[in-house]
Amino acid sequence: MSVNTFGRLFRFTTWGESHGPAIGAVVDGCPPGLAIDESTLQPFLDARRPGQSKFTTQRQEPDQVRILSGVFEGQDGVRRTTGTPISLMIENVDQRSKDYSDVAKAYRPGHADYAYDAKYGFRDYRGGGRSSARETASRVAAGGVARLVIPEVQILAYVSEIGGDAINMAQFDAAEIGNNPFFCPDAEAAKRWEKIVDDARLAGSSVGAVVECIATGVPAGWGAPLYGKLDADLAAAMMGINAVKGVEIGDGFAAARLTGEQNADPMHPGVGGPEFSANHAGGIAGGISTGQPVVVRVAFKPTSSILTPQPTINREGEATELLTKGRHDPCVGIRGVPVVEAMMALVLADHKLLHRGQCG
Repeated sequence: MSVNTFGRLFRFTTWGESHGPAIGAVVDGCPPGLAIDESTLQPFLDARRPGQSKFTTQRQEPDQVRILSGVFEGQDGVRRTTGTPISLMIENVDQRSKDYSDVAKAYRPGHADYAYDAKYGFRDYRGGGRSSARETASRVAAGGVARLVIPEVQILAYVSEIGGDAINMAQFDAAEIGNNPFFCPDAEAAKRWEKIVDDARLAGSSVGAVVECIATGVPAGWGAPLYGKLDADLAAAMMGINAVKGVEIGDGFAAARLTGEQNADPMHPGVGGPEFSANHAGGIAGGISTGQPVVVRVAFKPTSSILTPQPTINREGEATELLTKGRHDPCVGIRGVPVVEAMMALVLADHKLLHRGQCG
C-alpha cells in the first residue's frame, strides 16, 4: 500500500512525478465559504520555485497553480470554497529526463532508488519520480489552502543553519528573511552562507541545513493527549518532507541536557490567561497547544545528488560507480522553508477542525 494522503479531517493527497506532465494535490475537508483563487496560493509557490538564484537548482519551473475543482463564484463575485474536494494542478515544463540515463542502470547512493526497487520491483528513475523534492510543490499549494482555515495563526519559517554555520539570534531580524536567497534572518550569516553554498556548488557537492518554523496565534487546546498529539503530528508531517532526517519540538534534544528546573515553563497570572516566562516545550504540553508559539526545527540532509563518483551497485547487484548528472540543489534545505511552513499550516488546520469537532 502506498500512502499518499495526510490528515484526518483536513486531508490532502498529492499525485504526480518529477518528470511527468504535471503534479498536484487534492484537498478534502476544507470548510465552505472561504475566499480563494490562484493568486491566493501563488505567492507560496513562488517562494519555493526553483531557479531563482545560483544557490538552488537551475530547473526552470514557473510552478503556476491551477484550481480545477472545489470553488465557485458566489453572488458577490468572489470565488469561494464549496466544501467539496479542491483539486490543484501544477504543470511540469522543464524536464530533462536524459540526465538520468545512467540512473536507470544503477542506484544513486543516498537516494531512494534502491529502496523503491526493493519495495515495488519497478521504479521511475527520471528524477526519482515520487521521491523527488519536486513533489513538495504540491504540498505548498495545499498549505496555501490550509492557511485560509487558520487566519488567526501567523507562520514564519527561516533557515537557522547551513553547513554547520548557525545564525546569531542576537542579530535576528525578520525583515531580512526576504532580502536574501537563503530565507536568513541574520544578514551577516547570509553573507557567510554565500561562500559556503557556492563552494559546495562549484565542487559539485552539497551541504545540509536546519529550518526553524514558528506559529504564533495558536490558541490553547488544539491537539489530543495520546494518539493525536499535536507535536507527534507535526513531527510526522516534517519527517515526511524529502531529505528531512530530524525534527525537534521546542528545545528538542537540548532538553535532555537540562534539569527539571531549567526545562520548566513557569506560569504567572495574566490578562485573559496565563503568561509564560519560558517556552522550552515549544508551545505544546501533553500533546496539546498551550497558547505559546509553536516552535519546530527541521534538519535537512545534504542533497544526495553530487558530482563525486560514489560506489554503488546496479540492478543485477554488480559493483559500479555513479555520479549524478543534472540540475540539483547544493543545499535543498533552502527551498525547504516554504515546505515546512506549508506542513505546519496543514497540521494546524487539521487540528483546529478536530478540536472544533470534539469541543465545539
